[in-house]
Amino acid sequence: MSNAGDKSGSIVKAVRGTRDLLPPDTELWNRVEATARAVFGRYGFGEIRTPVFEATELFVRGVGEETDVVSKEMYTWEDRARAASEKAQQLTLRPENTAGVVRAYIEHKLGETGHLRKLFYIGPQFRRERPQRGRYRQFWQIGAEVIGPQSSGSESAIRDAEVLEMLASLLDELGVKGWRLALNSVGSSNDRPRYVAALKAALEPLKATLCEDCQRRAETNPLRVLDCKVPEDQATIDALPKIADYLDEASTAHFAEVKAALDACGVAYAVEPRLVRGLDYYTRTTFEFTVPDGSGLGTQNALLGGGRYDGLSEMLGGPKAPGIGFAIGEDRLILTLQAQAQEAAAKKLDAYIAPLGAERNAAALALARELRRAGLSVEVGDGSFRLKKSFEAADRVARRVVLLGEDEVTSGVASVKTFATGAQTKVERDKLVELLSVE
Repeated sequence: MSNAGDKSGSIVKAVRGTRDLLPPDTELWNRVEATARAVFGRYGFGEIRTPVFEATELFVRGVGEETDVVSKEMYTWEDRARAASEKAQQLTLRPENTAGVVRAYIEHKLGETGHLRKLFYIGPQFRRERPQRGRYRQFWQIGAEVIGPQSSGSESAIRDAEVLEMLASLLDELGVKGWRLALNSVGSSNDRPRYVAALKAALEPLKATLCEDCQRRAETNPLRVLDCKVPEDQATIDALPKIADYLDEASTAHFAEVKAALDACGVAYAVEPRLVRGLDYYTRTTFEFTVPDGSGLGTQNALLGGGRYDGLSEMLGGPKAPGIGFAIGEDRLILTLQAQAQEAAAKKLDAYIAPLGAERNAAALALARELRRAGLSVEVGDGSFRLKKSFEAADRVARRVVLLGEDEVTSGVASVKTFATGAQTKVERDKLVELLSVE
């Protein structure tokens, strides 16, 4: 169906806030995801895949109606009934994945075994944010959740420390330089109301001096004031009450155990009294990993974050199931790796086969098949290319070029040029795999 204002033949582009991921960039994405899967596997995590849309109620109840995510950023629509027996339903593209994972944990009765569940996911999330560097309306997250009944040890501080140590290992294996772990405790479900009341009282005479967003947050979600990045507000916010002064004995002891375990593992951290997560379900341990300025993320240098959510299952109608989890902004992680030049460029192929003349195309394809079956990565050129064009094309994508002319086909001796050294040599065909395998 066309609209009157449509321009015939106009180019349809990707929607604002979304983008296409193309080679060679996708090679880095695949490497990041493969590394994450390998690390998670060593820690006993299994993959979970949940729908990209859920009932809107899931996020309203789980994330919090007054959070920016729910009140401003969700893509929500009414799924109209298709039959008299059906009811219309409000659906939402998932803005985060923890609520969906916990919903699946409840729905499939994963806690009935009594065992701890370690689950990870990789996939797109959706928020109607203002697009900026590293932040998109469709964005990718790598995340994990550790959840289970209390009897499984899910409430233990060792679970928090293990997740943080795993993340430190993952970032190191990916080659992220200069990461910094910020840590805090936002207390239990009993601690937070006391602190929020104190914070709200302290903000009452000051809120008129704060930015417009903080004036609103002071009424609807005072904890979010602590996240403010407006320079003029920082001195006022720094003087507000600290949540550490409102933790009960159990929360204080839990946080001390987390820090002691990290110390024992040699994972460096800094306690940040203002670090709160913007979602309602967080309790006790909260954390954030940041990278230094100049790492490609601009002024907002958070790479990933997460925390404990001991009451989320009950909020969603399930059994008591303490848990802790995190989400890595994969788009931001890729930007960081590229900015820090850690294997940002796609790895070049092992070889480019340049047939000298169109009549050599079939022989080039046969040789490529042979080399690929030996485990090498190979691109095939076209015999119609001039030699200069073949060399230019080969240099862009491969470490070596294999020239395949009439002499090479007849004699079974290939001519190979290595671009890094400029060396050109002849090698018998049965020795070709060995040569091309050398980095």
